[in-house]
Amino acid sequence: MLEFIFFILFTPGASEFLCTSSDLELSYAFCDSSAHYFKFNVTPCSMLNRSVWHAAITWIPKSDVAYLKIVFTVWYEGARALRWRQVMCSGTDDEYSLCGGLKGETIETEFDIKGKRTLFPKGYYDVILQAFPDDSEQNTIMCLNITMIVKKDAF
Repeated sequence: MLEFIFFILFTPGASEFLCTSSDLELSYAFCDSSAHYFKFNVTPCSMLNRSVWHAAITWIPKSDVAYLKIVFTVWYEGARALRWRQVMCSGTDDEYSLCGGLKGETIETEFDIKGKRTLFPKGYYDVILQAFPDDSEQNTIMCLNITMIVKKDAF
């Protein structure tokens, strides 16, 4: 059984279920050809609950994490609805504990996602999350294809 779990975690294209609730479903799969050890969780699983989301990440990076840029691209009904870029690690005064992580080292971190959240209408969304080791956005070190199903309008 343990071998099967590791097979799922390390297999490119294997889908990982994040959460489900009466108003939201989240799952993800890797969209690059590399095998990764990566686990992501978010609570509460709701678009209607306007409180803070709590996120937890477990990751074994394939290179040192001195610089890390994250790009989220959200697609709704075939059109790009949102593109958001954030430098998570720059090498100086980094806020996140994953910054400075070493290649092959298990990184476990938790953080809160605060602030005003975008109100997404009911529907199916494809969210591409890409991680880059530099500002060029040329060499992806991680790519996730997140499926988000919003079951109720949050208006």
